[in-house]
Amino acid sequence: MERTRFFRRPVVWIILVILGAILLGQLFTGGPDYHRVETSVALDQLNKGGIEKAVYADKEQTLQLDLAESAEFGDDNTSTDRIEAQIPYEWSAQVWDDVLDAEANNRITGTADTEVSSDSIWMTLLISLLPILLLVALLLFFMSQMQGGGSRVLNFGKSKAKMITKDTPKTTFSDVAGSEEAVEELHEIKDFLQNPAKYQALGAKIPKGVLLFGPPGTGKTLLARAVAGEAGVPFYSISGSDFVEMFVGVGASRVRDLFEQAKTNAPAIVFVDEIDAVGRHRGAGMGGGHDEREQTLNQLLVEMDGFDTKGGVILIAATNRPDILDPALLRPGRFDRQIPVDAPDMEGRKAILRVHAKGKPFTPDVDLDAVARRTPGFSGADLANVINEAALLTARRDQRAITDDSLEESIDRVIAGPQRRTRVMSDNEKKITAYHEGGHALVAWALPHAAPVHKVTILSRGRSLGHTLVLPTEDKYTQTRAEMVDTLAYALGGRAAEELVFHEPTTGAGNDIEKATQLARAMITQYGMSSKLGALKYGSSGDEPFLGRNMGNERGYSDAVAAEIDAEMRALIELAHDEAWEILVEYRDVLDNIVLELMEKETLSTADMARICDRVAKRPPMAPYNGFGKRQPSTEPPVRTPAENEALKAQGTADTASISGAASNNSEAPH
Repeated sequence: MERTRFFRRPVVWIILVILGAILLGQLFTGGPDYHRVETSVALDQLNKGGIEKAVYADKEQTLQLDLAESAEFGDDNTSTDRIEAQIPYEWSAQVWDDVLDAEANNRITGTADTEVSSDSIWMTLLISLLPILLLVALLLFFMSQMQGGGSRVLNFGKSKAKMITKDTPKTTFSDVAGSEEAVEELHEIKDFLQNPAKYQALGAKIPKGVLLFGPPGTGKTLLARAVAGEAGVPFYSISGSDFVEMFVGVGASRVRDLFEQAKTNAPAIVFVDEIDAVGRHRGAGMGGGHDEREQTLNQLLVEMDGFDTKGGVILIAATNRPDILDPALLRPGRFDRQIPVDAPDMEGRKAILRVHAKGKPFTPDVDLDAVARRTPGFSGADLANVINEAALLTARRDQRAITDDSLEESIDRVIAGPQRRTRVMSDNEKKITAYHEGGHALVAWALPHAAPVHKVTILSRGRSLGHTLVLPTEDKYTQTRAEMVDTLAYALGGRAAEELVFHEPTTGAGNDIEKATQLARAMITQYGMSSKLGALKYGSSGDEPFLGRNMGNERGYSDAVAAEIDAEMRALIELAHDEAWEILVEYRDVLDNIVLELMEKETLSTADMARICDRVAKRPPMAPYNGFGKRQPSTEPPVRTPAENEALKAQGTADTASISGAASNNSEAPH
């Protein structure tokens, strides 16, 4: 292997070519040596005779004489039997006549000839062709490297897909956790590949293409491999970027070759990862729509639409950006089925953690369900990283089993980065950080709709000097306006604490202000939560795939509306800022106690916060929504479901009359 890599280096080949040229030059110039004499001396010898061979080289204008016996020449009386003289050009005809005369009068016993020297011919060819040969050799070398070896030189149009057959260690649906809905959808694909006759007998057509889309790390590639492993059919895997090369037409040729291979080995699965590399919306660039990427996409569209319904070839693609794909790619007949692969919920996180925990030793106190509750919003890749980081940390500490402390530390590393133990803060900066994080924690504790505080720390991690971690008790997929306003107040709690205690803000609140501003703008321009501006969407969220996220999009509203949006954003921020300020003023002594314990322990848990904040009461909701106008909300509470009624009965707090009334209302409701 090392020898092969050595000979793949361009420098090695350049050196070998140069050495070969030198050796060839030595080979063709390595004839017998001739003693150089004056022209008159050579002509005298020619007249004397005793010459075995005479060669007149007209290109170099030299006369070479091989003597029958050695003779002495020159002032140093050099004895030699081979002499050579340089002939002036104007003497060339006369000298050749003298050679012929010497041969005719037997002064030359051997041969006489005129020729271009053999070494001159070869050296001339070598000098003229060597640069060309060298360039061709280097070009072929680099082309072979780009194409994966000398056997594939010039095969630009061949597909670079990797084929995984049934002999390869396979992935099955049992290896996939946290994506039950996606697995259920893909079971149909697997069943069709195994039993196509069952569907064809009913006239059913299996989807020609399946698009898996979702955030990074949620297991889209794993799902595709699981389908191939379950079905036991050839699986062709390729990245979208592998289609696009520097040569025009290569991408389209590779698409054709890929699908020809798949049809030859049908039933088969073609998996294209990151399909947005070639499937972006056509005509969105500044230079028009006739580039190599679009030609590749056009060929892909043709291949997908030209599938034989009985061919058994299914295309599975994955992307993080389905919004920028070309509409022709997403229409029925191409990607018939689009399956979202989202971040797992609580039960999904539990299942994923159990999959990645197999074969790893844990202490008895480790509760993976508790780890799942502490990791809302984590993807499958994040959870795998949590388990792996905990194992690495355990090995670093020379422990034999993964502890709950190691898992807690690994979660913090995934969220905020590794702890920066070398960053030493002064006592004043440490106190400012403690008040900042204490402000976040106290405001979150007092707000009615904020998530519970899980941890407060002033240990530096990543780019932050400290952080406050709040975790919801359950997975949430929507948020009310009251919850979002409380989130704004929580975000500004650190800034309010700095202003209250130190009478001026610091740069530590920069990220908090950025997030609060983004949330306030989204509440007004996207979610219609402003009573003044109403339930309207302001601005366009469409992104140009080639021009950038917001470049080229019109604002879509007037300057007057923009001023109103800014005013409403400022009002929301000021409302949240005032709420955080009032909480900190009311419970200043609690804030000081949090800071004292943070300075001592550096990290506070939920139990510590509960002990310190035992007298902190939940605040009433801030500024209820009043954007109803003439529409008066109903004063009747929401109807109770049978499950809620049963829960109230079990607690012994349900009113029998109200329960029966609610039940009758439910029975009379239209179906």
